[in-house]
Order: sequence, then C-alpha cells, then structure tokens
Amino acid sequence: MTALELSRLQFAVVTVYHYLFVPLSISLATLTAVLQTFAHRSTKRSGAAAPEADDRTGDVRWQRLTLVAGKLLMITFAVGIVTGLVQEFQFGLSWSAFARFYGDVFGPTLAVEGMLAFFLEATFLGLWWFGAGRLRPALHLATIWVVAVGTLISAYVILAANAFMQNPVAYTLDPETGRARLGDFTDLLTNPVVLAAFPHTIAGAFAGGGALLLAIGAFRAWRAPGGDPDGRWRLLARAGAWTTLVAGTAVALTGDALGKVITAVQPMKMAAAEALYATQSGAPFSLFAVGAPGQKEPFFSLDVPWLLSFLVKGDPTATVQGIDDLQAQYVAQFGPGEYVPVVPVAYWSFRLMIGFGVLAAAVGAWVLWRTRKGRSLQPGAGLSGLADRWLLRGLWAVPVLPALAATAGWLFTESARQPWLVFGLFRTADGVSPGLTAGEITASLAGFALVYGVLAVVWVRLVLRVARTAGDDPAPAEDAGDEPERVLVPSY
Repeated sequence: MTALELSRLQFAVVTVYHYLFVPLSISLATLTAVLQTFAHRSTKRSGAAAPEADDRTGDVRWQRLTLVAGKLLMITFAVGIVTGLVQEFQFGLSWSAFARFYGDVFGPTLAVEGMLAFFLEATFLGLWWFGAGRLRPALHLATIWVVAVGTLISAYVILAANAFMQNPVAYTLDPETGRARLGDFTDLLTNPVVLAAFPHTIAGAFAGGGALLLAIGAFRAWRAPGGDPDGRWRLLARAGAWTTLVAGTAVALTGDALGKVITAVQPMKMAAAEALYATQSGAPFSLFAVGAPGQKEPFFSLDVPWLLSFLVKGDPTATVQGIDDLQAQYVAQFGPGEYVPVVPVAYWSFRLMIGFGVLAAAVGAWVLWRTRKGRSLQPGAGLSGLADRWLLRGLWAVPVLPALAATAGWLFTESARQPWLVFGLFRTADGVSPGLTAGEITASLAGFALVYGVLAVVWVRLVLRVARTAGDDPAPAEDAGDEPERVLVPSY
C-alpha cells in the first residue's frame, strides 16, 4: 500500500474508533442531567419525608440511576479525550499539506472545541463528580447541565469544520500561497450542511446513549440478584427505550433533510449511494441490489418506484443526476480525473446506516411494548417465556446497533466525497505530509492499534462493572432545604 492509502486507512481507524465514544459522551451528559433533574424535583416534592421509608420513593430511584449514568459518562469522557487528542494529531502527522491549506479555517473551530472540551466540560464534570454531597442541590445540578450544553456546542463547532469539507463556504483563496483563509466565522457556523447535519448527528448520539441505558436496565431487571423490587431497573430500561425510539425517529426525519442538502451540494455522493449511473426522472430507491463484478448495472434490484426523487428533491417526478453525467460534468469543471467514489462502499454503507438505525429503534419499541402497563421484564413460562429469554439475552447487543449505524454513516459521508478532501477545492492525494513513508505510517498505525486495543478492554471492563454493580449503594436521606444535598457519593 502507498503512503496515501495507508494514511487514509490510519485516519479511518482513528476516526471510527474515536467516534465510538463521542456520541455516548454527548448523550450521556444530557441523560445524566435529566435523571438528576428528576431526582432533584422528586426530592423537593417529598419534603422532609425520609425516602428510605419507602424504597419506591422517586428520589431514591432517580438518584441511583443518576449515579449509573454518571459513572458511564465519566468512563466514556475520559477515553474520548484520549482518542480525540490522537484524532487532532493526525493533521500534523499524516496530513500536514492539508493542514497548511485548511489551517486558517480549521484553527478557530479547533480552538473553540478545545476550550470547551478541555476546560469547560472537563472542569464542570469534575465539579459535578467531586461536588456530590458538598455543593448545594441546585448548584450541583447546574454543573452537569453546563457539561451537557458544552458537549452540544462542542459537537456543533466540530461539525461546522467538517461541513466546510463537504460544502466550502466563508473563505477566500490566497493567490500567493493557495491557502484557504477564513472569512466570516458566522457564515462558517451557518453552513447549510452543518445546520442539517447537527440535528441528525445529535439524534444518532442519543440513540446510542439510550440503547446503552436500555441494555443495562433490561439486564439488571431480569438477571440482577434479588430482582428489581423497587422497579428502578425497569424504569431505566424504559427510559433508555423511549430515548432510543424517539431518537431513532428523529434520525430518520433529520436524515431526510440532510439528504436533500447533500444532493444540492454533492450530487455525486447521492448518486453513488443509489448506484444510479444514468440520469432519471422519477428515480426509484433501491432497497437491495446484487451486481456482477465489473458491471455497472445490477442483475437484480428491489426498487421502490419514484422514492429516490421524492427523498432527494421532495418531488416524485424530479430528475436525479446519474454518475455518468456527473463524471462528465466534473471533468469539464475540474479537469481530467476520476470523480466517482467507490460505489459499492457508498451503496452498502448508506443502507447499513439505515438498517442498523431502524433495528435499534424497533428494539426500543419492543421493550416499551413488553413493559407496558407495569409489566416486568421477567420472562414467562412455556414457549413464549423461552422466546423472551432469547430476546432479553440479545438486548446486551443493542448498544452495538447505533454504533454500527453511526460508523456506516460516517463511512458513507467521508468515502463518498472522494477524491476530494474539501469538495471542489482540495484533493485527497494532495493532502498527505510530504516525505512521509509507508513504513512510518505502518509503524504509527500499529502503535495506535495496540493502544486502542488496551483502551477498548479497559472501557468494556469498566462499563460491565458499572452495569453489574452500580446503583445498588444504600441511599441516604436527603434534606429538602438549603443544606448541601446528601446524595450517593460517586465511587468505584
């Protein structure tokens, strides 16, 4: 493999691995804040009554569930910071030519994100973690909400930087150096791509966080020693299921809006997603297709008539440009070259993204149905009980579904933009660091893989420990007055 191919592989490995933790950090911050808000409000309603007198009192259950989500957040945030640093170092390690071109645009966004992640989020997360039992209730609650808002702002700024690569705006090209120089920062933050991508990305993040809470709640409600006498784990499972279902629905709606924007700015990407080679009016949407190697057209395709035209332009009779026409157009516009991405990768990553997302939302709907009207997650007798046991065992895998959907989505987003790093401005082949050798990239890739493997084992072991043991601590009474709240002090 060439230095270019290895650099792309390395960046893909680093990015995909890092993004396994980013959605969880974003969603768990807000979910922890929501759970603690319920705990705070229920404590106020209970007044001076001692919650331990009745273990079904809301504030005790919400406190314990807040601790579960908070521990998951701390573990994931720590790993995400480490992997995020490596992600940023990639620009100097393997893509310095691109960094020189893009640095004036990317620099301000990276600075803002760094200030948020390393100062605001980390500081207030520390205050929340170590302030339990020491800060006043409202102040302690405010710290986790600052973290939640900070993660959302941080995500938006980074997506704005990525949106420039999809649809360059707010820049001028320096005639002497050829570098892109940032114009109006507000225009960069209001790029149509980021306005559409942000809600889609955040919805996907909440699907991942909800699925993790769903899996832990379902497992503890079914298998925990002593069962679920106060219903806290059923409550967590239902909260995670609602989050997964609502977020999955939002992913579909926001994905429709994002698809229309991408069609307008990168028509080749959407044509590749459909393997649509010929321009068509009333283009169908292919649910499944099989083709022979080296052949453009599949020998079998299951299509929904007019659906693609409706999805990308809102009109079932609209004309959708095909790959062949777009290739000819780009040759005339940008000069000789191959402007078609790897179509099978674009086609299948697009469908895997949709399929895994729909499956995660369906599991959330099934859990809500299974636990309706106070029903427990305990399996029944007979064949139905056997089926329930297998389904409940499978819930452990639910958090993997949004992760796979997000991975497929980013694979589609970045690979189907090729051969461009910045669409229409800067090619991928021109972005690699000068003088970089294949051996250097191979060595660094092996080092990253080793470190990431260790981090993966540590993260999984810690999450499993939280899933099995957190939330069972004896809950002390709380005061409803102005004294510092006596809560479950976070500890491992």
